[in-house]
Amino acid sequence: MPILPSEYQPKKIFRNGDFSTIYSALFRKVTGVTQQRERLELSDGDFLDLDWSFAQEKTDRCVILFHGLEGSAQRHYMLGAAKIFNENGFDCCAVNHRDCSGESNRVHYSYHSGRTDDVQEVIEKVLSKNYEKVILKGFSLGGNLCLKYAGENRNISEKIKAIIAISTPIDLKGSMYKLTSRRNLVYANNFLKTLKKKTLIKCKRFPEFLTESEIQNIKNLKEFDDVYTSKVNGFKDAFDYYEKCSSKQFLKNIKIPTLLINAKNDSFLSESCFPKEEALVNSFLHLEIPDFGGHVGFMDQNNAFYTEKRALEFAQQYL
Repeated sequence: MPILPSEYQPKKIFRNGDFSTIYSALFRKVTGVTQQRERLELSDGDFLDLDWSFAQEKTDRCVILFHGLEGSAQRHYMLGAAKIFNENGFDCCAVNHRDCSGESNRVHYSYHSGRTDDVQEVIEKVLSKNYEKVILKGFSLGGNLCLKYAGENRNISEKIKAIIAISTPIDLKGSMYKLTSRRNLVYANNFLKTLKKKTLIKCKRFPEFLTESEIQNIKNLKEFDDVYTSKVNGFKDAFDYYEKCSSKQFLKNIKIPTLLINAKNDSFLSESCFPKEEALVNSFLHLEIPDFGGHVGFMDQNNAFYTEKRALEFAQQYL
């Protein structure tokens, strides 16, 4: 599929990638979404908290939302996505990854960029409610999960009609180098602070797997993935984790209409996160590269994201 042209032309101030990223993360507020929480018990004895919001009338359509690193279903990019889909006849299941719903999970491991078995269990739960048309939409880490899931040669339900990924680090190693570079140090340190805080809680509960001193001594995100993410999830080290969980290698296998929107000025993404060659040879993969948007920061008119409108338009084509 040829690379799609982008119509996103924001106001001048939102053409700065950092301003767009920070404003959308810290200052944008979305109202009018009422969520109801449901706990999904997982096959490994753990749980996921799902935050549901609903269309005004009964519908057979549902969008499942997956947030990014250290996000939650209450992040305003999640609420904005839920709102536009609710207003256009979709129920919404907003997933909180493990340890992201405000309560520490039951097991010694947590969420990560490749845990697609959790995606599968969420989909099964949603389909058990008799939805006939389901859309997957992921942001950043959540986008990587959706794309990896779609390309893993699973037996995917025909009720999954489309997949949308926003600001997605499809090459985890490349993005790690970008995120831990000097220009992104503030962002990286913010992620690391909350990750370490959550993991220290696990250290007290599961001292046989890792110690508090191991976590306290971590200096950057690469070290966190070496010491914790890879260790407790069966990977050799951070690079093994990045290699096996990056969705880029799975794009060629996708057979569901898929839209990937990555902004050219997203400082979190390496050049390898813009899969032009893969898009040109896979008719199911639609790639859009706006000049602007930063990382999950596509602010448009009336306090809405450009990507929210585009996601709805794309989904409606395949219903």
